[in-house]
Amino acid sequence: MSTIIDKIDSEQLKKDVATFNVGDSVKIHTRVIEGDKERIQIFAGIIISHKGAGLNEAFTVRKISYGEGVERVFPVHSPKVAKIEVVKNGKVRRARLHYLRGRKGKQAMTVKEQGLADA
Repeated sequence: MSTIIDKIDSEQLKKDVATFNVGDSVKIHTRVIEGDKERIQIFAGIIISHKGAGLNEAFTVRKISYGEGVERVFPVHSPKVAKIEVVKNGKVRRARLHYLRGRKGKQAMTVKEQGLADA
């Protein structure tokens, strides 16, 4: 029974998923359908959590829009997600960055950058 489920799951997995980590600044290209037209909308922010595995894998992106914090959860293998573009790699020491919710201003969106000297 589980081999049948694994086969169905493997058919629905995307092959070309970008590698990203918590703390990275990303641009998520999402497909938006309005009536009979389809367009791409970009949601840019910092990845604050990454959870799940396989088909259930999802990540949360946070951005500040007009002074308000906006968070959105994206399934990695969703057909609505057209592309994941990593803008900047971040260096963090935590698996979840929920502490960014309590920050204000520029500190709410700053994470250490991954430098070449650290490698």
